[in-house]
Amino acid sequence: MRCPVDYVLGAARMRILALVDGEHYPPVVRTALGNLPGTVVAAALLGGGEKLLTAVPDLGVPVVTGGDPEGALEAGLASVECDLVYDLSDEPVIDARRRMRLAALTLAHGIPYAGPDFRFDPPPRPRLATKPSVAIIGTGKRTGKTAVAAHLARLLREQGTPPVLVTMGRGGPPEPELVDPTTFDLTPRGLLALAQSGRHAASDHLEDALVAGVTTIGTRRCGGGLAGSPGDDTFAAGVALANQRPEPLLLFEGSGSAIPPVAADATICVVPADVDRELLAGYLGSYRVLLSDLVVVTMAETSLADSGSISSLERDVRRLARGGSADPASPPTFAPAIAVTVLRPFPLEPVSGRRVFYATTAPASAVEKLADHLEHEHGAEIVGTSHHLANRSRLTADLEAADKADVLVVELKAAAVDLATRVSLERGMEVVFCDNRVVSVGGDGPFEELALSTVQHAIERFAS
Repeated sequence: MRCPVDYVLGAARMRILALVDGEHYPPVVRTALGNLPGTVVAAALLGGGEKLLTAVPDLGVPVVTGGDPEGALEAGLASVECDLVYDLSDEPVIDARRRMRLAALTLAHGIPYAGPDFRFDPPPRPRLATKPSVAIIGTGKRTGKTAVAAHLARLLREQGTPPVLVTMGRGGPPEPELVDPTTFDLTPRGLLALAQSGRHAASDHLEDALVAGVTTIGTRRCGGGLAGSPGDDTFAAGVALANQRPEPLLLFEGSGSAIPPVAADATICVVPADVDRELLAGYLGSYRVLLSDLVVVTMAETSLADSGSISSLERDVRRLARGGSADPASPPTFAPAIAVTVLRPFPLEPVSGRRVFYATTAPASAVEKLADHLEHEHGAEIVGTSHHLANRSRLTADLEAADKADVLVVELKAAAVDLATRVSLERGMEVVFCDNRVVSVGGDGPFEELALSTVQHAIERFAS
């Protein structure tokens, strides 16, 4: 018999942890293990017992077990050093959904995961930073990554250790661009001039520089894989530029679900409270949680908390920290801390007593609460809103109703500059950009405390 793993492994001789089940007769499994072109150092029994005469079959190699498939895999990874996890299990013990959880757990350990007709490799993330670094990643677009990254950058600046923030985006500059907020023109008219020159004037590095007041470097990326690898990017060149700066710390900001393609000493994962749970815990979504030291749940509004959705999400995250195991006694694989937060608009210029039109990328369900915050906390008189900042045709229609306002308050995102700012300035309105501030409402502690603790972890890991 010839095992179809040959094309996956080639001629390489490697140490293999095999995943097996009890729905195959042990002699069949033993033969298959012998046909793998490598050294099988152990087998993890994922479950099933129809074909087993004993609880632990004789497979000719050490066999480990666990409370469930994830627990068995974790036990196997803890018991041996291996170069590959090869899955010889099958239905009904392991279905496609659970197999992806096993893939995520394996990749989080930095080990390839393969089977008869598939292979997943850990995305290459070379260690390029020459100073401590923290990555801020997310489960997708519009999760609040930029708000979290900027808030952390601002905290560090205020305590005298400003970072350099390296971003990547779908609309980033052709070559890495360094933006020093003390010299770069980040005014509405300055950014409009940039947009009129053909640039995307609402790139994340421009927003971060404006709202956090730290030096940023913008890079670009295109595409994104299941485990977060960009298809093409200039991020490594951006890190090289950041290494030359005097700042003592680097922050790496992801883009959508894409993860910065370099090693970081610590990782913060941003998860919106209304995240699709299947995407968070299934496919390779859990891989991002497993990489993380801190999970920041954003947009955890009162209605979601009252429904029990937030506490349910926290339980999901803690389960993922056990490698996806449903067994509460299973030891955490990574055990990230959890901060539960909401985001609130913070105008960068006073708007008290002004008639304001507010434009945001937030969902329609959140706009009323955000507008109320501007009125009650910043004294604005809200005369209109739009949640279509990322939809140019609808934003254009919404701006037609902004004639009663004398100030546009807008996030520096999407069509904020080339459309919203342009139209407002042409009408003689003032434009005030606003930040989204992170406000803690639950979890393991205040966001500020947990985020700075994550930075300290990065510093200690870099030193060691």
